[in-house]
Amino acid sequence: MNHHPEPVVTTAQGAVRGLRQDGTAAFLNIPYATPPRGASRFAPPQPHEPWDGIRDATVPGPNAPQSERKLGRVDMSPYFGTGWSRGEGYLTVNVFTPAAGGDLPVMVFVHGGGFVAGSTRSTMYDGSAFARDGVVLVTLNYRLGIAGFLDLPGAPANRGLLDVVAALRWVRENIAAFGGDPHNVTLLGQSAGATIVGGVLATPEATGLIRRAIVQSGSGLGAFTTEQAARVTQAAAGALGIEPHVDAFADISDDRLVEAASRLAGIDLQTDTHHDPLIGLSPFSLVLDTQPAESVAAGLSADVDLLIGTNTEEGNLYLVPVDKYATSTAADVDETAARSHPKAGQLIETYRKARPEASFGELRSAIMGDALFGAGSWALAGAHAAHPESATHTYEFAWRSHALDGQLGATHAMELPFVFDLAHLPQLHGPAALLGPDKPPTGLAARMHETWVRFARTGNPGWDPYDTERRATMRIDAEWTQVDDPRGQERQAWN
Repeated sequence: MNHHPEPVVTTAQGAVRGLRQDGTAAFLNIPYATPPRGASRFAPPQPHEPWDGIRDATVPGPNAPQSERKLGRVDMSPYFGTGWSRGEGYLTVNVFTPAAGGDLPVMVFVHGGGFVAGSTRSTMYDGSAFARDGVVLVTLNYRLGIAGFLDLPGAPANRGLLDVVAALRWVRENIAAFGGDPHNVTLLGQSAGATIVGGVLATPEATGLIRRAIVQSGSGLGAFTTEQAARVTQAAAGALGIEPHVDAFADISDDRLVEAASRLAGIDLQTDTHHDPLIGLSPFSLVLDTQPAESVAAGLSADVDLLIGTNTEEGNLYLVPVDKYATSTAADVDETAARSHPKAGQLIETYRKARPEASFGELRSAIMGDALFGAGSWALAGAHAAHPESATHTYEFAWRSHALDGQLGATHAMELPFVFDLAHLPQLHGPAALLGPDKPPTGLAARMHETWVRFARTGNPGWDPYDTERRATMRIDAEWTQVDDPRGQERQAWN
């Protein structure tokens, strides 16, 4: 490591000292909002007070209160991180930047974790490769679980999403000091983070803050209605023995909120008019009476370039590591379809026809993956493509990991190490690690990472735009193949 003096940058709130690494610089744990404590945990985020002197930005900071998350036999610690790192001032960003240059494209990443877990501390969100390649990459923490997403009378809804918008305002105000162009910001997210990106596209207050967006395995149809959210609020208040109002929640410790959140699984959110968009997997999501895809169809974010996609076997992550894939029965397929769609029988028939050789596990995983991510991504892509003033591009990530005896496949989160160009990390390799025991194809990470950077720079990832006639999609594997409407029959079954 070269022993240059540590880089110092002056933000609107004060100066920060970062770390120099191989020609790039990293600034960790910079606050973009005041620490959420007491009643302010349920209030809109407020700008951070200025500070005197130079703030140290060389060590990772605390993250949002959360319980440690395990997914059966697969090691997801590079993804979720190691649980809760305590401290109140966790509404922060990490900034990775080339040590030289200005007016560089900016990418702002929103992590996943089911709206209840994850943080900027996760190994997989090291932005060094972006900085190396001439991009200023920002990762951010946002409020999770009850503090972030429980719909509480007396409190604003979707506080975790409001945090993301506040971080984007911080970027608009400060990123030029780190070499970034505040008018070329790409907001990208994965899983819950990608659903939040879709929510930002549908948030009028965020208009003008971003130029492009990348939605990796999210959903433009993933929001709960206020009626569904009220059931979760009742259950949370019941678990805590308090009134379902913000004043009662303001006195409860973070530990008790985290503990109560972990007891909310399995609430029935089916209503007369709506099914549960998360099919029982999480009691937290955005809460909106209009789905993001519908808002985008109506013209919101029509000027934002969009890159959106899913992985070929999204559902495997929820079945294979917990030994439910190989043991799936016809009844399991029926149950998954019934949770996912009002016309379950027709849905199963369509999937059977499209996959005549499929096992029950494969059918169940395919329906599950599309209920969670596929249908909501198709809807968002179609809604955005209906407005020709900006481009829509779609991808399908198809590279199969041989983790867990070859069964994990091209599942949820599998694309992330390639996007961040971190597929070489030792902790991602092994029979129970995300990328499995084999080496991924040479050059896949370099090409995928470069494609994401190219999109951030130019708005064109390098293949034909998606329109509602052709639906051009790039299938990403050892070879990259552009296909038109790769899963047309199954896509139509969700309309």
